[in-house]
Amino acid sequence: MLTPRRAVIIAALIITFFFLLRSAHSPAPIIPDSTKDTVSEAETHVETTAKQLTTGQIPEKAVTSGSAKPPYQQPELKKKPATQQTLEDLAGKPLRDQLTYQFPYDVEDKFPAYIWQTWKHTPASGEFGEAFRQPEASWTEKHPGFVHEVITDDIALNLMRYLYASVPEVLEAYTSLPLPILKADFFRYLILLARGGIYADIDTSALKSAADWIPDDVPRSTIGLVVGIEADPDRPDWEQWYSRRIQFCQWTIQSKPGHPVLRDIVASITEETLRRKKAGILTKEMKSVVEYTGPAIWTDKIFDFFNNEEYFDMSNSQGNITWQNFTGMKRPKRVGDVVILPITSFSPGVGQMGAEETDDPMAFVKHDFEGTWKPDNERMGHAS
Repeated sequence: MLTPRRAVIIAALIITFFFLLRSAHSPAPIIPDSTKDTVSEAETHVETTAKQLTTGQIPEKAVTSGSAKPPYQQPELKKKPATQQTLEDLAGKPLRDQLTYQFPYDVEDKFPAYIWQTWKHTPASGEFGEAFRQPEASWTEKHPGFVHEVITDDIALNLMRYLYASVPEVLEAYTSLPLPILKADFFRYLILLARGGIYADIDTSALKSAADWIPDDVPRSTIGLVVGIEADPDRPDWEQWYSRRIQFCQWTIQSKPGHPVLRDIVASITEETLRRKKAGILTKEMKSVVEYTGPAIWTDKIFDFFNNEEYFDMSNSQGNITWQNFTGMKRPKRVGDVVILPITSFSPGVGQMGAEETDDPMAFVKHDFEGTWKPDNERMGHAS
C-alpha cells in the first residue's frame, strides 16, 4: 500500500535521479582566458609558433608585432627521455651538449625560490657597507620564504667547483678570468644555469615581489626566463653611449635552471676565454668587458635565441625579431618562454628613454648604479 510517507520518499528519489543524470551530461564550465592585454599592446602582436625546446614544446606562440592577440592555447608538452651517460662519454661531447645533460631544462618546473647576490663581504660582516644594507634587505622583505644568499668571492669559487666539477672547461674558464667584473658577470649566468632563481646586483632594491613580474594571464608553467630592458636610446648618437640599440639588463634576471639562453652564453664565454688563454691574450688590459661578459653579449644571446630555428618554427615568420620589436614598449611582451619587461620595470627613475618613476605600477627593481665592480675609490659614494 502506497502511504503518503512512501510517496514522498519515492518522489525524492526520482527527483535526485533526474538531477544526477542531467549533471552527468552537462558540459563542464569553461573559464575564458583573460581579455586584458597585459602581455603587450593589442596592436603589436605577431604569431611565431614555438618549436621544441630541450625537453619539449614551448607552450605558446611568440609575441612580437602584428594585429590581434590570439586566445591562449597550451599544446601538449612532449618531453624527451633523459639518457644516462657516463662522465667519460659525456667528456667527449660538445660543450653545449654537456651543459644540456648536466643542467636539463623543463619549462613546466616552478621558478626556484632563490635570490643570488655577490659582494666582497656578507651582511653579517661589519665591513658589508651601510649603503647596501637596505637594498639587500629589500629582497628578503619582498620575498619571504626565499633562500637569499650573498656570495663572497671565496664562496663563489667553491660553489662553482661543486656545481661544475663535471664540466671542467667551464670551471677552467671561470678560474682563468683575470678581472673581478668578468667573474661577477660570469657567475650570474653560471648560478642561474645550474640552480635558477633570481640574480640581483648588490646595489639593486626590490620594489615589488617577483610574483608581480609575470602578467597574471601568462601561466608560469610556460615561462622560463624574465628579462628587462636596460637601454632604449632613440638619439642619433646612441652608439657613443650604448653597445646595442635595445640593450637587456643583467643586473636583475629571473630564470629556471637550464634555460637555453643561459646555456648558450655560458658556452660562448667559456669557449672565448679558453681561446684567449691558449693564445696568450687573456690579460687584465681588456677594453670591452661589456662585449665579452656584459650586457652586450647578454643581449646578443637573447636575440640569437629568439631567431633560432632549433627553438622556433620560422616558416611563417616575416623576418627576424630585432630591437624594433621592443623599442618604446610600455607593457611586458612575450617571445616563446621569455617575458621581456619594459625599461621602467628594472630601470625606473633614470629620467630618460621613456622610463617612468619608481612609484609606477610597472616599476619592480631599482638600480642605484653604484658601480660595484669598480675599485672602491672610483665608485659612486665610495660605499664598501
